[in-house]
Amino acid sequence: MSDSDSAPAPVIPSAPGPSTPLIASYTYHSALPTASGPYMLGVDEAGRGPVLGPLVYGVAYCPVSYTDDLENLGFADSKTLTAETRSSLLDTLSSDPANLGWSVRVISPKAISDGMLRRPPTNLNAQSRDATFLLIQEVLDKGIELSEVFVDALGTTTTYQAELSSRFPGINFTVESKADDKFKIVGAASVAAKVTRDACIEGWVFEETSGKWEAELASGYPSDPKTKAWLRESLEPVFGFPGIVRFSWSTVKVLLEKEGKAVNWIDDGQASLIAAFENAKGREKDRCAVAKDLGLKSVAIL
Repeated sequence: MSDSDSAPAPVIPSAPGPSTPLIASYTYHSALPTASGPYMLGVDEAGRGPVLGPLVYGVAYCPVSYTDDLENLGFADSKTLTAETRSSLLDTLSSDPANLGWSVRVISPKAISDGMLRRPPTNLNAQSRDATFLLIQEVLDKGIELSEVFVDALGTTTTYQAELSSRFPGINFTVESKADDKFKIVGAASVAAKVTRDACIEGWVFEETSGKWEAELASGYPSDPKTKAWLRESLEPVFGFPGIVRFSWSTVKVLLEKEGKAVNWIDDGQASLIAAFENAKGREKDRCAVAKDLGLKSVAIL
């Protein structure tokens, strides 16, 4: 075995620790930069489309005066980079703590499904917006002065830009499609989000004990034949899927309807009515025909 084969996987500080299942959503912040502001900040995500794993929103920020330095660090749309390059760039993002800061919001598969399946639902756009608002607000709360924020498009760009500007007055917002390719600070946020999500998937700790769930997950996209095969093989007819699966995705709903066991759910109100009906039937059975005809429910009436 070569040294490269035996080398341990890099530690990603924003991912859950070893043996830690990803159940609840959480936020990670790097060390706070100390350089004077004002700062610019970029926002991007990783994992919006997959049926498996978390959705991760990332932000990166630096002084506006650091723009020229940032241009030469190699940040770009994370989807165009190799895994090794992305990992190296996350190290770069952490290499100048005086000027560079970054944060991620990891939205767990359970939280995604809970939001989308509740009534009324909190759709993925709303969950994405909430994650962006949270990250920007927490950076501001740490004392960072933001003058410019660049955001990868979510829905209608003009509407979202107006909403952000209204919520955070005094900051100049730019919302554009493919912002991770146009603005280096958004590319840096893209790297933070993508490396974190990949680490979450690669180090996923299954709460469930079935060994078949630990097979290759492939890309996690619903259209991927390997992901489709994994979903079919992982379906437990009564209990469904392990926690890495987003139950709110149509791919999963269809598979559950076709292959899962039908279950009749009774809420507390229905259970009380059924119990009362059964008790009434029992009392009726013990009353004689004359009492039933006269409508007598007890001897006291006589």
